[in-house]
Amino acid sequence: MNLSGKLLIAMPGMGDPRFEYSVVFLCAHSEDGAMGLIVNKPAGGLTFDRLAEQLGIERSDRSREIRVHFGGPVENARGFVLHSGDYAGTGSTLKVDDRFGMTATVDILEAIAAGRGPAASLLALGYAGWDAGQLENELAQNSWLTVPAKAEILFDLPPEERLPAAMQKLGISFTQLSDVAGHAWAGQLVDGHCPRVRFR
Repeated sequence: MNLSGKLLIAMPGMGDPRFEYSVVFLCAHSEDGAMGLIVNKPAGGLTFDRLAEQLGIERSDRSREIRVHFGGPVENARGFVLHSGDYAGTGSTLKVDDRFGMTATVDILEAIAAGRGPAASLLALGYAGWDAGQLENELAQNSWLTVPAKAEILFDLPPEERLPAAMQKLGISFTQLSDVAGHAWAGQLVDGHCPRVRFR
């Protein structure tokens, strides 16, 4: 089973508050483990402008805005850009499939700031990771639902609409799964202060 390029939806009551109401895009999945990015939780108080300034990247007037997200609990000072498949960094882009790539080097931020980056992108700090067999065990315990990923969900919708849109692909709503749904995730990284973000 290879779920690379799929979305995981955290089931209510999965027991890990870090993943409540999460939609995770799986960038890589193999017998060695899995890696993904939470795509529906903005990092409160952090902006691309602040990160660009910290990294010494100058923005041009053609620069596009890119929203900063909490990508997961692992290495949350490390940056990752999930983007459309039209961009490939200098040997550093993980090609998920023809539609999606993931780049964790500073060249993609420089390209976005200069107005020549990918057509669509999402910046995440931190990632979600699973050891060998761990995700399979969680799936067997019904901790996650899986749905095909759509670029429209990831890049066109605001973060708060991504969970309902992913659920709609299954023909159900999140409220049908839990009577406590509807509480927005309001977490912030380092209380809204900009961490020392690292790109390779």
